[in-house]
Amino acid sequence: MEAHSEEKFSLEKMAKALYVNGSYLLRTFKQYTGMTPLNYHHRLRCAKAKALLAQTDLSVSQVGEAAGFVSSSHFSHIFRKTEGCTPSEYRRNRGSGCADEAAP
Repeated sequence: MEAHSEEKFSLEKMAKALYVNGSYLLRTFKQYTGMTPLNYHHRLRCAKAKALLAQTDLSVSQVGEAAGFVSSSHFSHIFRKTEGCTPSEYRRNRGSGCADEAAP
């Protein structure tokens, strides 16, 4: 998944590549990781975005695009849901995380 984190996520495509049923993949993945493949995919993208926010002067929109998100609004929504703060708040904290660290 790491090698394909910038691509559009597809459970069906992933299941086909692994020669398993999509329902089986979803159930098994969640059993072993505690999250769905889509949530894991979002975490991978957010990890890349966090590094870019902390280490570059790219705009938030550019960071979202570089991390594989199609729109800046979708990026901000997923980042906040995953990390517990907005990308701008994360950058203001100089990459040290979010004030609440409330991400599940």
